[in-house]
Amino acid sequence: MSWFTKLINGRSGPAAKDPDYYEEGTVLLREEKYHEALTSFRLALRESPNDTDVLQQIAVTYTRIGMTDEATRTYRRVLELKPHASGAHYGLAFLLLQQGNTDEAVAHLRAFLARPPQHASAQRHVQHARKTLAELTGEGEADADESPAGQPDLRLDL
Repeated sequence: MSWFTKLINGRSGPAAKDPDYYEEGTVLLREEKYHEALTSFRLALRESPNDTDVLQQIAVTYTRIGMTDEATRTYRRVLELKPHASGAHYGLAFLLLQQGNTDEAVAHLRAFLARPPQHASAQRHVQHARKTLAELTGEGEADADESPAGQPDLRLDL
């Protein structure tokens, strides 16, 4: 951990390589060290000001620490740079729902679902977006009520 490790351990030296602030930020974010993660992501952004991956992680971090206006602005910046950034559409949709802006949230959920991420770890987010969109609009209710294998969901919600 570059700046954070140096701060804690006081280490630096010729063996130290260039820090990967983005990676450091993701580790700190997973450890729920949000303010430290934000610092690392800002340092990564300084090196690459229009990096949409870094901007999305900053938006996630803002959301986790309750800075929802900043998160919303950051997700919008990502979408200016990369209009089909599915993660930004997803995050922005749920922030907008919290703010009571249902119409715009629905538009972002639709944009997310039009180009959903394909990796397995994202499937829970895809299902959540489908379910939320179905609840808001009635769209895709049959899809939202079925399990991933296409079988009806037989769980009982008590």
